[in-house]
Amino acid sequence: MPPYANGLAADSQSKRKRQTQKAAAVEEEGSAEQTPLELDLPDSDEEDAEEQEGAEAGLSGDESDQEDFPEIDALSSGDDEEDDDDDDEEAEIDSDEVEDEDDEEEGTDDTEEEYDEDDEEARARSFAQRNATSDEVNEELDRMVKRATVKPNEEEYRRTKLGLMQHQAAPELNKLRNADGSAKSRIERSKLTGEAKRVYPDIEPDYDSDSSTEDAPNRIGNVPLEWYDDMPHIGYDVDGRKVMRPAKGDELDKFLATVEDPTSWTSVEDKLMGKDVQLTDEELDIIRRLQKGEIADGAYDPYEDYVPWFTGEGKEEVMPISARPEPKSRFVPSKWEHKKVMKIVRAIRQGRITAKAPAESKKPAIFNIWADSDSQPRADHPMHLPAPKLPPPTTAESYNPPAEYLFTDEERKQWEEAEKEDRKTSFIPAKHQSLRLVGGYQDFMQERFERCLDLYMAPRVQRKRLNITDPDQLLPKLPSPQELKPFPSTCAVVYRHPNNSRVRCVAVDPRGAWLATGADDGRVRLWDVEIGRCAAVWDLNYASAEKDRSPVHSLGWCPNKSLGLLAAVTTNKVTILAPPQLSPGASTATASSSFQYAVAGQQSAAAAAVAASSSSAPASVSWTKPTERERSTGIAAHISFAGTPKQVTWHSKGDYFATVCPDGGSSTSVLIHQLTRHRSQAPFKRASKGSAVQRVAFHPTKPHLFVATQRYVRVYDLAAQSLIKTLQSGLRWISSLDVHPSGNHVVVGSYDRRLAWFDLDLSARPFKTLRYHTRAIRTVATSRSYPLVASAGDDGQVHVFHATVYDDSEVAGDFGRDPLIVPLKVLRGHEVKEGLGVLASAWVPGMPWIVTAGADGTARLWTT
Repeated sequence: MPPYANGLAADSQSKRKRQTQKAAAVEEEGSAEQTPLELDLPDSDEEDAEEQEGAEAGLSGDESDQEDFPEIDALSSGDDEEDDDDDDEEAEIDSDEVEDEDDEEEGTDDTEEEYDEDDEEARARSFAQRNATSDEVNEELDRMVKRATVKPNEEEYRRTKLGLMQHQAAPELNKLRNADGSAKSRIERSKLTGEAKRVYPDIEPDYDSDSSTEDAPNRIGNVPLEWYDDMPHIGYDVDGRKVMRPAKGDELDKFLATVEDPTSWTSVEDKLMGKDVQLTDEELDIIRRLQKGEIADGAYDPYEDYVPWFTGEGKEEVMPISARPEPKSRFVPSKWEHKKVMKIVRAIRQGRITAKAPAESKKPAIFNIWADSDSQPRADHPMHLPAPKLPPPTTAESYNPPAEYLFTDEERKQWEEAEKEDRKTSFIPAKHQSLRLVGGYQDFMQERFERCLDLYMAPRVQRKRLNITDPDQLLPKLPSPQELKPFPSTCAVVYRHPNNSRVRCVAVDPRGAWLATGADDGRVRLWDVEIGRCAAVWDLNYASAEKDRSPVHSLGWCPNKSLGLLAAVTTNKVTILAPPQLSPGASTATASSSFQYAVAGQQSAAAAAVAASSSSAPASVSWTKPTERERSTGIAAHISFAGTPKQVTWHSKGDYFATVCPDGGSSTSVLIHQLTRHRSQAPFKRASKGSAVQRVAFHPTKPHLFVATQRYVRVYDLAAQSLIKTLQSGLRWISSLDVHPSGNHVVVGSYDRRLAWFDLDLSARPFKTLRYHTRAIRTVATSRSYPLVASAGDDGQVHVFHATVYDDSEVAGDFGRDPLIVPLKVLRGHEVKEGLGVLASAWVPGMPWIVTAGADGTARLWTT
């Protein structure tokens, strides 16, 4: 037997003897004394140290080379350790278990020689008989060590006594803990049973401990402290006793603490404890860092240098992390995958799965003739535009709106009298106490119908947003009003009527010297334009009772400057006046040339009857001679009507004039009268239903007649007796009409506060629609001498515009240019009485002056 074999056997025997003696001493001492004894649990490191001491004692020379391999001793002495104490917690590995693990270990080379004790002893005896050198001895020992060494499984981690992985176990904290982090125990004799028991040291409570001994002294529970704000105590402890509120200093004490105590600013109040707690330096440092926006942990460096652990110089990973060979399952077809494939194959063979089978078309049992032919939803049209959304509800639509949104009696009356399109809201705000008291909305169906009608009928337009950098680009470039003078701006003369009688109409003679006004008292007054003196008054209702007196509805001067004739319209008649003031050379009123021209067409009664029967004059219209009293005042003739005329207008030549009688019947609503022959004719035999005539006007140069109904303006050719054009105003109710001196433009006013400008050469629709009056427009007028246009309405204001109309024959470059319309001045002076403001207006021929008449009983002359 070789020398090192004797050393190994001696080492094993000494180890078993020492452990047996130590266990016997423990048992003897435990039975002799009741005091607790401490039994050290042998760790792997202590066991190695004992084995090393035994090897040093029994080996010398070359035998000391086996000191670093205690596993061999453990393997050889596994069968002799049956007498060890059962209370020993050290689990030792038997040689048979190691051999079984070596046989079952994967990755072991089959060609490597396995360790066998008999074979090793035979090899040792044969090697001892040889005279080998030291190098040969070392090589043989290396081979023996290699055969006897058990390679651990690197893929599995070792577990500690607490069941934790060894690489996860906590490091040794103190002498009361083992190397794997578990607490060391001691054996004590139980005072009750008298048997030995294992006792562990007390747990020191910490942040990671489950113990509750670190709770606050005030054990009142996790309850809100504000429950006890009005009580002398702050809660109850675990025994049910009140925990009194600790004493606190007042504001003076707090102030003195801030002055005298330098550490007062580093303390905070602990509401649970009821006292101030001093912050540590570490906590103050954390607060200071958080205030500066830094990282709370001062030891953390977010910008530390990157260390390439696996690719850096000298740290390259040249060997695989695991040398475990690939398992066999990765090279063998999967059994479960085979079963799944065979299941699919059987389904195909049985016909339950059909490859590339056409999809079954499910036809509905009932065919819907209104459904789309394609069941798939259709894609939007390339030009699809989504419907505009309804505006969100406002505060006024609430069931309980604030008081400022509710209507007063005056606002409610104005809302009810206003037109539907002019109302700001389509409903009257109402206040309810609760939502369940709100009744049904009566206009719901009507609004939904109008919404659907708009979506169906109204075309949708996608408006591109303009990229406008300068807002001034949106405004038209108009000349300054100072450059467009002269225009009226000042009230020069006021023509006041007695009793503030409402002035309905005004007219200025062609020479611009005299002004005629008609009022509600049935009188026509003649005024000197410049000085405002009333020169004459004609009472056209002198023979009527006071209750039957008729107002003067309209006045019109004959445009022939050589004749001073005035037509006045009252109820059921038109009166032709020849004021003697316009013929100062005549001795009497009947001797003037104007009067003689007006009566030249009078005939005898028999001749008039014959002429009436042979002509196309309507039977409801008759020319009559005035009385001698009327003739002496300048009244030349009377024209009687079945209805009430509302307007009179003259032709430019001064022989014909037209009257409008809306309630006189369809055939007599428009009549044209010839002064030289004293006869009348009806150009229209019938009128369309619902198209009552509002205004008429003659073309300045052509035999055309403009007839304005409620919504349209029709242009007739009197010579050809045909309709030329119909102008679509887009207005709800036309109130006034005037033709520009050029004859190519028409200005129309309406009761819905809008003014429409038509260019007859351009289109049948308005070239421009203006809305600037706050109430209905009553009159529009164009100047015959200056490019000025005026409109007046019930708001008591007169708007004056500059309107330049470009003639194509004057400048070749002006062809196709639109009229230039520039607002100049707003004239304010008339008062609004009973909802009526300015009722009539007329330009003074040859001057940039305008005369207006209002419901306040005055007529005003506006000059520059």
